[in-house]
Amino acid sequence: MFPEEQRKIFQGFRTPEVGWDMIVNHNLFIEEILGKLGTVRQLTEEEMAYYREPFRKAEYRKPVWRWPNEVPIEGKPEDVTKAVSEYNQKLQKSNIPKLLIYGEPGALMPKPVIDWCVKNLSNLKTVNIGAGIHYLQEDNPHAIGLEIAKWYQSIPAV
Repeated sequence: MFPEEQRKIFQGFRTPEVGWDMIVNHNLFIEEILGKLGTVRQLTEEEMAYYREPFRKAEYRKPVWRWPNEVPIEGKPEDVTKAVSEYNQKLQKSNIPKLLIYGEPGALMPKPVIDWCVKNLSNLKTVNIGAGIHYLQEDNPHAIGLEIAKWYQSIPAV
């Protein structure tokens, strides 16, 4: 269910020398994905400075490099694939209230993924908050907060 275009990008991140160079040496997640590709609006230099701060030095970026290597693609890594699969099955069987916030055009949540969620997850509320790519909190922070508050207030007390 991982979108094909994003799968190819993540496979590049997982190629040992290439991924390390892109993510650690060039700080790709902050400078390119967040700074240029992941939002509809252009972040200010002040906003970017906050995102850069924890990753000022290349050695601080190892966890950022580790993360795409843990995203399950084509059954690898096996332990994460197993955990995600088990969690997916539990969510499909659970009637617990769920909220899916997405934006358009979106990145990792294209329409087929959202449609799958609607079809397979009971007690799911979906909310399109408008324009957004990946970092929805940067494009629509107030809409996200309002939707979470409305959804939470709609959950029956137990």
